[in-house]
Amino acid sequence: MPIARTVDAAPPRHVLAAAASGVTRFIAAEGGDAARVLERAGVPAERIAEPLLPLDLGAYCAMMELAAADTGDANFGLRFGQQFEPEQLGLIGHIALAAPTLGAALEAFAGLFPFHQQVTETRFARSGDTLRLEYRILDGRIVERRQDAELTMGMFANVLRRCLGRDWAPDEVQFEHPQPGDAREHRQAFAAPARFGQRSNALLFRCRDLERPMPGRDPAAFVALREELRRVAGSTGALGFIDRVRGELRSRLSSGYPHVDQIAAALGLARWTLQRRLAAHGCSYAGLVEDVRRELATRYLAERHLPVGDIAGLLGYSELSAFTRAFLRWFGVAPTQARRRQDAPL
Repeated sequence: MPIARTVDAAPPRHVLAAAASGVTRFIAAEGGDAARVLERAGVPAERIAEPLLPLDLGAYCAMMELAAADTGDANFGLRFGQQFEPEQLGLIGHIALAAPTLGAALEAFAGLFPFHQQVTETRFARSGDTLRLEYRILDGRIVERRQDAELTMGMFANVLRRCLGRDWAPDEVQFEHPQPGDAREHRQAFAAPARFGQRSNALLFRCRDLERPMPGRDPAAFVALREELRRVAGSTGALGFIDRVRGELRSRLSSGYPHVDQIAAALGLARWTLQRRLAAHGCSYAGLVEDVRRELATRYLAERHLPVGDIAGLLGYSELSAFTRAFLRWFGVAPTQARRRQDAPL
């Protein structure tokens, strides 16, 4: 008996427009055409000027990627984030600034950030002497998001710098995307080692000053602003089932083939429940892994500095030959041949 295929509706996923504060000026300063970038991304220019209005998260991420291309600055997001002050973030930034202590600011910031930016996971956790402020987008539909990750880590760092001083630096910064051709600017921006191809984006640091008062502490505002953010955002958003599975697969590929039990646990499901729900959507687990690998393979192959062997590792293949066989099956050519075709003059 054939399985009936159900279609996941694509729920809206929003980020408050405060996250784009000053972006048109910054695009212009970098030599780009802001109006062209916003039009191509599908971001209404009039909404950016209203910090409490929602923007589609996919369009917002696309805007940052298009800004990098339009300005010719591959590090557009990195530079935009470094100059982005907490006040520009709107409610979530003011919440952090009004917190009584740095520790309270970071806990509230991580706990409430998914209201500011839906379908996002943020965590503030301790492991031994190391603190970790972590961020990732859960939506597997948003494939190109390097610029968003780099600007968001800059925004997060500036919250800490507001309390600890402009010279504060993490011990390490991590990014989920592959290493760019030249990562020197990343290390300079954070004054710390930068690691790429990680499970999530994160700042790692040791800090004994979590009880240090925030310079703008205001207990009454701290409480009121948290309620206001929840009211304005309404929720942390919802993802279709397949999009959530795709997001979890992507975050684990660089560590090897993601076992079905890992993904089921991440979703809070039993293995058989995950497989049953995938079947109800007309999918298989192995097929969905292959879909995510194929989509990322084309994206990574366009990064000319990435050796094909490194791409194989980022996609969870233990051997280059296995990746080559899969690529031949998907596209009818080997990855090295596909890259040569990309490089060939028109």
